[in-house]
Amino acid sequence: MMRRKPKPLIVVALGGNALLQPSEEISIGVQRRNARKAASAIANTLDSHDVIVTHGNGPQIGTLSLQSQAAPLIEGQTIDILNAESVGMIGYILEQELINQLSGQPVVSLLTMVEVDRQDLAFRRPSKPIGPWYTPADWQVIADLYNWPSITENGKCRRVVPSPEPHAILELEAIKTLREAGNVVICAGGGGIAVQRLADGTIEGVDAIVDKDLTAGLLATTLKADILLFLTDVDAVYRNWPRSDADRIKSIDRETAKHLRLPEGSMAPKVEAGLRFVEATGKAAQIGRLEEINKLIRREAGTELAVSKAGQLGGRVNKD
Repeated sequence: MMRRKPKPLIVVALGGNALLQPSEEISIGVQRRNARKAASAIANTLDSHDVIVTHGNGPQIGTLSLQSQAAPLIEGQTIDILNAESVGMIGYILEQELINQLSGQPVVSLLTMVEVDRQDLAFRRPSKPIGPWYTPADWQVIADLYNWPSITENGKCRRVVPSPEPHAILELEAIKTLREAGNVVICAGGGGIAVQRLADGTIEGVDAIVDKDLTAGLLATTLKADILLFLTDVDAVYRNWPRSDADRIKSIDRETAKHLRLPEGSMAPKVEAGLRFVEATGKAAQIGRLEEINKLIRREAGTELAVSKAGQLGGRVNKD
């Protein structure tokens, strides 16, 4: 591939709600419309930056899980297989919409494997919800069939799967090469497809989902990105969300984060991943609304993740 002088690198992490609102039906038309909006926002940054895009897939993998239950025609559709299927679909839609927005700049979507440690405590304490909520009676039927772990909230049950820490991105060199050749790269979708390395050096899939924001942070850190953006459907991180006295937080460092009660599975991992990135690189990380991407790049909007004065290093996301 022909190489060219790289521009400053942005890693864009598209949150699940930036691609599909909780109130929206999970249809291809809705997802394509939202992908078109995301592609338009990203395209506006490409004159001055190289861009690598990651994305979530929570609603999509939940739907595929339901389909595999309803019509189990193919045996062995484990979480890693469903993850690959959903990431391929979203990557295809995003790639197509980006190509339609750009004037000849190449775009590529890459299925990405992420290595995890099979001894990770997350395998003993599954915490990542997937699929819909069920009444206790309906869930008992499913539990009897599949013996899946679950959580219960507000009198309803939902399946949970392990969410181990990401340790290495296997396609990293391919991502670097594609970026150096001028491609907009879509990769590490859904947190990457979780795999483990066996004693003989081979790899195999793992029945788990890696947090997409932690993988985005690892990707940005490893690539030495200049900016890490978490783009979602809210304009910033808020204290006391969603209460009436919620107020926007302009900047969060490690010390501030200790005193915040942020929703697990949404803002908490974004803040943790952003803090790990800025503490490791000294570069910028912002959380904010997709439509304000250029303001976020200039640090004129959203919430900034900052290195604390004490220079504390990042830790593991608390999944308790």
